[in-house]
Amino acid sequence: MKLLRYGPAGAEKAGVLGQDGKVRDLSMLFPDLDAAHLSPATLAALRLLDVDRLPPVPGEVRFGCPVANVGKIVCVGLNYVDHARESGMEPPAEPVLFLKATSSISGPNDPVTIPRGSVKTDWEVELGVVIGSTARHVAEADALSHVAGYVVINDVSEREFQLERGGQWDKGKGCDTFSPIGPWLVTADEIPDPHDLSLWLEVNGRRVQDGSTANLIFGVPELISYISRFMTLMPGDIISTGTPHGVGLGQKPEPWYLKAGDRMDVGISGLGSQSQTCVNAG
Repeated sequence: MKLLRYGPAGAEKAGVLGQDGKVRDLSMLFPDLDAAHLSPATLAALRLLDVDRLPPVPGEVRFGCPVANVGKIVCVGLNYVDHARESGMEPPAEPVLFLKATSSISGPNDPVTIPRGSVKTDWEVELGVVIGSTARHVAEADALSHVAGYVVINDVSEREFQLERGGQWDKGKGCDTFSPIGPWLVTADEIPDPHDLSLWLEVNGRRVQDGSTANLIFGVPELISYISRFMTLMPGDIISTGTPHGVGLGQKPEPWYLKAGDRMDVGISGLGSQSQTCVNAG
């Protein structure tokens, strides 16, 4: 099942993608899709619906982040060997964690704003894991039972803010519009192996990232288990699992970065795709 939120920013409604590829309205069942609707019991009930009998949404549809009121985004840095090395760093012995501000969340096809003073705005396609039930000190063997589903994330990053402004990665990660998420949440039952997904990103039609989650250093169960030792993962929280090589920072013969007018197309097999155009901050 592909759950989504559609409508103007700040006024999204719950929806689902029908078998015919049309957006169907779920708002008669609940007005929005948030943590309360991600439990295993609720998702099991939703799977019994004949979604193609739900009313179609007419006209052009704007997608929002498929989960409302996300509590936190827990990001994993340097989780692909090739990306760690292109960043000039060694692959980590334990997961590198940082938090990304929820105010950075935007719809999957909304514009990305290059912040004031930015000279190194960069791209990162990542697999997102949406938590469906509370996870605290979870064993790896039980970890996937806490997953509601998976999403596409573009972990947009400003490298100067991240790496040259006092060592706080969060500075370069939490700018407004730096977390396009969606277009939909694909429930975990449709993704039997999250470590067998291709992921890619193009800038102005040029493919710069082309990887596979098979190459994650720390897989999804290990990440959930590890993170849950340090903080409780709540329904609606999202884990962004890291990016493969090909970011702007690692381009050869020299790095290159985003500018106003550039377009990013981002996708993961089975999870859909996004498209963002960059604009300068007002």
